[in-house]
Amino acid sequence: MGHACRRRWSASSARRRLPLDLAGSAVRAAGRSVEPESPWPPDAQEVGRIVDAWGVKGWVKVEPYSSHPQALVSAQRWHLKRGDAAAVSPAVVRPCPLSIVVAQVRAHGEFLVAKPCGSDDRTSAEALRGARIFVSRAEFPATDVDEFYWVDLIGLHVVNREGHVLGTVAGLLDTGAQSVLQVRPGTSAEGAVERLIPFVSAYVDRVDLQARRIEVDWELDF
Repeated sequence: MGHACRRRWSASSARRRLPLDLAGSAVRAAGRSVEPESPWPPDAQEVGRIVDAWGVKGWVKVEPYSSHPQALVSAQRWHLKRGDAAAVSPAVVRPCPLSIVVAQVRAHGEFLVAKPCGSDDRTSAEALRGARIFVSRAEFPATDVDEFYWVDLIGLHVVNREGHVLGTVAGLLDTGAQSVLQVRPGTSAEGAVERLIPFVSAYVDRVDLQARRIEVDWELDF
């Protein structure tokens, strides 16, 4: 997903990216000429869904999949797929578009509200109800030093200081205090157990995205 986490011990660093204060403000994706349709990006990541229309002027209400949805806020274009058919209004008569250009987006409690270009009334907004939102990974905000998006860590090989392969990152857990790597053994891993390794500097020595490798201070019998 669009989560970001730091290799630190601070409880506030898990899933953090850019200290944006969205409350009461609007972020515009303006100033560029963007076509209303676009090919599906090969690096698309699911980051939220449109739950309903909001108001009568074409705005939509969005459920983000992260408590810090910078990818949704910063992206000019959202790529859409239909969700569960049961969640789609039977009154919708036009298909969900391949992609939409977002004119404005702002916080609304735990949700976001957004104004897609070309959506000018409630009927237009209702046509998007139930759509899953994807954003190109290339449009995610840049990370700081020792900060990584969860999606970039999944699939990386995990090796300890002795060179033993512990497995690959199958996912991450958010415990509130920190992010935790779910390391699943593979054919080349030593030991057949899944390991849960806190993603903090006490255990993670180095993350090499180019080499697709995470080096950790973690023994085989941990």
